[in-house]
Amino acid sequence: MTSSHIKDLYKIIFQSYAKPSLESHIEKIIELDPYLPYNSTFFCITNTQKLSFEYVSKNLKACLGLDVEALKSGGMNMFWKRMHPNDLEQWLNALNGLMEFTLNEIDDASRSKMSYTWNYRLKNGNNEYVNIIQNTTPLEFDANNKPIIGLAHYTVLSGEINMEVCASAKMLNENNEYETKYFSNFSNKLLANGVSNRERDVIRLLMLKYTSKQIAEKLSISHNTVDTHRRNIMKKLNVSSTGELIGMLKGNKYFI
Repeated sequence: MTSSHIKDLYKIIFQSYAKPSLESHIEKIIELDPYLPYNSTFFCITNTQKLSFEYVSKNLKACLGLDVEALKSGGMNMFWKRMHPNDLEQWLNALNGLMEFTLNEIDDASRSKMSYTWNYRLKNGNNEYVNIIQNTTPLEFDANNKPIIGLAHYTVLSGEINMEVCASAKMLNENNEYETKYFSNFSNKLLANGVSNRERDVIRLLMLKYTSKQIAEKLSISHNTVDTHRRNIMKKLNVSSTGELIGMLKGNKYFI
């Protein structure tokens, strides 16, 4: 798949008509960046209309060994050229699936509460492929209420980890907790495909060490319902305890 073909497909997915204002978003994020510690995560403000990175955090260099100004100058085309060729089509399918879900299933008023996650492999500054988990929260929308400006966080993991290309969409509920509304695996090999969206939320909160009672409160369901989900999860994933489940997922073998 050529760079121009990727660009054309990407523009179709994110085709927009209004011109957003970025100044207030960029200004506040730039203020915070110098105070953030170096770690395995960097963030950008993405502009899907201009195919550009309006801001790139300083951690890019520490995470990937790439130059911040070079990425801003090269834009998304430079980023795409570093993606693993076997992941490109699946990545585009993931983006298209998320966009179709948002436009068809999420009402206009709720789109600002959404958060989107997907993954792929990327070549770092040492020309070695690493895994990237990207989480993007919309900041601004076009005239048709399509997300066009996003705050994107990129977590870098070892390239030795075998990860399926997956995508998920979560919505912030009235208890200020994210609930999974969409999940799809684009590599078609994931054992956890049989896990429901609600079960994914229970797993995520278990990994954060919440009790069944706390999970019930966050997801507005009963304590008994949480316990039922826990039993079903362990049966589906063929594990005998919550500790075994968490240990399996911490190995990044599954993308929940």
